[in-house]
Amino acid sequence: MTREIISTSAAPAAVGPYSQAVRSGSLVFTAGQIGIEPLSGQLRAGLEAQTRQILQNLEAVLRAAGTDMNHIIKTTIYLTDMAHFQTVNTIYGAVFSEAPPARSTVAVAALPLGALVEIEAIAALPDVS
Repeated sequence: MTREIISTSAAPAAVGPYSQAVRSGSLVFTAGQIGIEPLSGQLRAGLEAQTRQILQNLEAVLRAAGTDMNHIIKTTIYLTDMAHFQTVNTIYGAVFSEAPPARSTVAVAALPLGALVEIEAIAALPDVS
């Protein structure tokens, strides 16, 4: 099985030894995204701004891989405080209003750079047949 490293300047560069995403077969596995604005490299202030930026970053990485948000199969959301669940859920739900992907949400002690939320995704490549 081959794998291809996905990279795009439209999303934040990796802040460690990992790839923005890896395409393997017909699947794309993204790294967890935090709310870093790609041009400035700065973490957005506040939960809502971080969540919106994460979803934009995921879209950019998926586009670079040849797919999009409509082809996400599964996401995992990491929250530093479960009290943030409803706010993140509302923003997330606006993006995935129809046929949302499977999802897990977990609380964690901390996230890189002091982020409040992180989201990773597994997506399929569009069927081109």
